[in-house]
Amino acid sequence: MTVTTFFWFDSQAEEAATRYTEIVPNSRVVEVTRHPDGSAFIVAIELDGQSYTLMNGGPGHPLTDAASVQLIVDTQAEVDRLWEALVEGGEPGPCGWLTDRYGLSWQVAPAALAKMMGADPAKTAAVATALRSMSKIDLQTLQDAYDQA
Repeated sequence: MTVTTFFWFDSQAEEAATRYTEIVPNSRVVEVTRHPDGSAFIVAIELDGQSYTLMNGGPGHPLTDAASVQLIVDTQAEVDRLWEALVEGGEPGPCGWLTDRYGLSWQVAPAALAKMMGADPAKTAAVATALRSMSKIDLQTLQDAYDQA
């Protein structure tokens, strides 16, 4: 059995695949299946070992934020780099979410966030309040909220 996440794009699957594999470390385009005219139909990629399939299927099924790709990273520098690269040409959202130029939603979050949110209720509430005030996550602000609760 193979499990992969499948995303329907209008016509930019190959361009998106190339961009994503350039931005996310340890990533690659695995295979491109082409139409007889040479345009991409199906693009298989791996983002840091996770399989995704992108399809150029036309405008019938636009992407929404009901599904997103979550990138959990270790440092603020990684949050900053990934956020800036992915939001370019797209739209920032709340709490570490963004929509990229192709319409795909992403979450860029530090691994420490999950640890802070699993703490005692007062610390969790303080971190959640700080998080709701952010678009791109600021780890130091979250840590300060955690420490002061």
